[in-house]
Amino acid sequence: MLALIPAAAVWAQDPVELVRKSIAQNQLDWVRMKDYTWQARSVERHFDSHGKVESTKKETWETLILDGEPYRRTLERDGKPLSPDEQRGEQKKLDRETGKLNNETPAEKQQRLQHAEKQRRREFAFLSEIPELFDLRYEGESTIDGRPVWIVSGTPRPGAQAKSRDAKVLLKLRGRIWIDKANYQWAKVEGETTGTISWGLFLARLNAGASLVFEQGEVNSELWLPRHLVVRGSGRVGLVKRISEDQEIQWSNYKKFSVDSKIVTDQPASPKN
Repeated sequence: MLALIPAAAVWAQDPVELVRKSIAQNQLDWVRMKDYTWQARSVERHFDSHGKVESTKKETWETLILDGEPYRRTLERDGKPLSPDEQRGEQKKLDRETGKLNNETPAEKQQRLQHAEKQRRREFAFLSEIPELFDLRYEGESTIDGRPVWIVSGTPRPGAQAKSRDAKVLLKLRGRIWIDKANYQWAKVEGETTGTISWGLFLARLNAGASLVFEQGEVNSELWLPRHLVVRGSGRVGLVKRISEDQEIQWSNYKKFSVDSKIVTDQPASPKN
């Protein structure tokens, strides 16, 4: 038994194994996220050439589950509730979507759900390439929200080749991951671009030096889900327009619903810290 202790300690500090296990757990919880409803709030700021805020866009929405798939319904724009006309418009869109789903044939439903599941898995499968694409380094231990974590940093390996198209963006990133010791979840991720990448939040190309901070938290003592994301950077929209902006998203009010439910609109409970 004593001979096994050093081996276990070495494994616990093996950055490749830590990241492999954390990716597997992380992807599992992202798939299970479809069993929850939630709310989110985003703030998008655009800056002028002197770094002063030029414009700000705010939006709050809730994500409902319609027959197994997430549906986003806007609640506020620029810090103000929707007008009565806008609320009616959102309700009409929701009614149209639920009507469409209710009229599906069993074959159409099966095909839709299979396609949605395939898309969800593809969106996160590229993370599995991280251990092969990156030189990973164990940097020690710390705590986040009172929970012990391991810290692992990574930079792309020279000459590394991504297997999937989605994973190619990883080769222009370097970062650090804080991995929860109790369940191998990503408590926090920090990243920085080392080259120009396309970033969906901005619908633009971000230059080297853009930064990302992503945080997760435990929900219902069951799984970990997103809490906070901040992306900052400069780049270009199209061929001409240069941009400098940041976007922040906060997720909250996660609520688990019955598997048989199509829509849940009760006031959700806040996640546990």
